[in-house]
Amino acid sequence: MNSDQTAHTNTGDLLRDHREARAFTLIELLVVITVIAGLAALLLPVLGRAKESGKATACLSNLRQVGIALQIYVQENNNRLPFMRDRSLTTTNELPSPDLVLSNQLGNVRVLQCPSDKQQLFENTGSSYSWNNLLNGQDADHLSIMGLSFDPHQIPVMFDKEKFHIARGPSKAQNFLYADGHIKNLLVLDGIIRPNL
Repeated sequence: MNSDQTAHTNTGDLLRDHREARAFTLIELLVVITVIAGLAALLLPVLGRAKESGKATACLSNLRQVGIALQIYVQENNNRLPFMRDRSLTTTNELPSPDLVLSNQLGNVRVLQCPSDKQQLFENTGSSYSWNNLLNGQDADHLSIMGLSFDPHQIPVMFDKEKFHIARGPSKAQNFLYADGHIKNLLVLDGIIRPNL
């Protein structure tokens, strides 16, 4: 063999070796796919929590709008809270439901729908939120339940009917609207409870 043939053969071997070195083996491809699947499995719960957090924020916004509607109602009705009761799935109520009582103040009753309401409570009862009917007709500045006086910041007036936001954790599963208009995602009765004199 002369030097030209040897050089040509070596160049061909190099090209073949170079092409073979660029190809992935089946095992390498499977390892890459497994790593990608593992990363996706780690990210999906995080994305689910982020999505639920967005829905919970929309729910809090809805409750804030309900709070404003209640404040308008109270101003229009001599500082009195409305007489209303949640619509029941099984019995008839003698009092109208929140979607009927607050429809003028809300403008759009879809505000009463929590985005995380997968049980379709809004469709069946007119609201994803429960009304604290122990407050029916009370003076908004002097609230009492069972003979105990409460400040407006201590009493929830509306809250999620179910634990719609359980994906965020047990302590943040329900949102609450308090009588003074502030909202929280957990029920805390803080302050001093005084008997009604």
